[in-house]
Amino acid sequence: MSENKMQRGLKNRHLQMIALGTAVGTGLFYGSTATIALAGPAVSLSYLIGGAVIFLIVRMLGEMSVEEPVSGSFSYYASKYWGKFPGFLAGWNYWFLYILVSMAELTAVSIYLSYWFPDLPKWIGVLVCLVIITAVNLITVSAYGEIEFWMAFIKIAAIIGMILLGSYYIFTDPEPFPQNFSYLWDHGGFFPNGIEGLLMSLAPVLFSFGGIELIGIAAGEAQNPDKTVPRAVNQVVYRILIFYVGTMLVLMTLWPWNEVGKDASPFVQIFGNAGFTSAANILNFVVLTAAVSVYNSAIYSNSRMLYGLAKSGNAPKFFEKLSSRGVPVNGILISSGITLLAVVLNYFLPDQVFMYMMSIVTGAIVISWAAIVLTHIKFRRHCQRNGIVPKFKSLFYPAADYLCLAFLIMIVVIMATMDEMRIAVIIIPIWIAAIWLLYKYQNR
Repeated sequence: MSENKMQRGLKNRHLQMIALGTAVGTGLFYGSTATIALAGPAVSLSYLIGGAVIFLIVRMLGEMSVEEPVSGSFSYYASKYWGKFPGFLAGWNYWFLYILVSMAELTAVSIYLSYWFPDLPKWIGVLVCLVIITAVNLITVSAYGEIEFWMAFIKIAAIIGMILLGSYYIFTDPEPFPQNFSYLWDHGGFFPNGIEGLLMSLAPVLFSFGGIELIGIAAGEAQNPDKTVPRAVNQVVYRILIFYVGTMLVLMTLWPWNEVGKDASPFVQIFGNAGFTSAANILNFVVLTAAVSVYNSAIYSNSRMLYGLAKSGNAPKFFEKLSSRGVPVNGILISSGITLLAVVLNYFLPDQVFMYMMSIVTGAIVISWAAIVLTHIKFRRHCQRNGIVPKFKSLFYPAADYLCLAFLIMIVVIMATMDEMRIAVIIIPIWIAAIWLLYKYQNR
């Protein structure tokens, strides 16, 4: 009997929506609350700065992914061009990152369900979502792609609709929003917490952008990656401008920044407070879909990363097992099983768990993106030594690489000054040391 193989079942439209879906999730719909509290109306500038850096990093990953489109590419490139331990660290850190993202998204699901069902225990919604999405991922990669396509389509269409509806109210000066643009400078000005507030807001901004790099992970199962990956990567910058910067400008114009609370998504709260209950209900459905969508992608990426780690000898061969449909079933089941911890956390800490998860996820994102940049530097040196000209070049090498590294170091320093984020800075060296010990044990 022939060995089962990974299937190139992701079409161009799937890859486009996966890129969109991972770029727009709970970080925008709910996590933006923390960013708004720090930056005020300047939150749009925070997303613009963060988005520019992330775009440069995604271009670096895109360059490597087009040259060698493999599943679990993240760890593969680090192992090949940097060294065995960096590949081990990049892969396991990314898996750990998406386990935490899974828990954060499931927690967000419970928050959004509470808007309609305030008496429903949060852990029940978490468990139901986990079971359904795990089942979807066990079918085929095309089933994952199709589900993700439609969930991403819903939230993207809703964001565009929200921007258009909000713009209509702003420019036609209806009853609920008589202030027009004055909210952008009232209540403390455009920078109510000064430049310090703007800089501090960049840490939660990183959480919002976590997941964009999934474009590179999906390249191994994309049809015609030479064309689809560059197209998906290049469109990231437009999505950032429209979906993050544009959305924040509209929200900050519609409602005072200092009245956005943490009991619901800012999107839902603002339209609900203004009396548009039908719009608030629709948006709550959308943000719920967004959280489920990112959880769907988290399960997908976790299983592919474990598969890639196993193929490179950095994880047990157990994770190389594929179903007859080319799905890494063991990686899906193990990742989903560990994510069950989110059910427990939501049972004991229903109100605090999201902020804890966001903090630690941000720390893991810093490690992952730093690994991409450092691996890209090694990759380019390899290309120069061997006379290889990449088909899809990153921008401004090597200046952009060092600029991005400096930005990530700055983020760690900022996190160390924030009470909510400091725990992640403490955990980062402990986590790297734990992975080093695991690596030494495996290679003993």
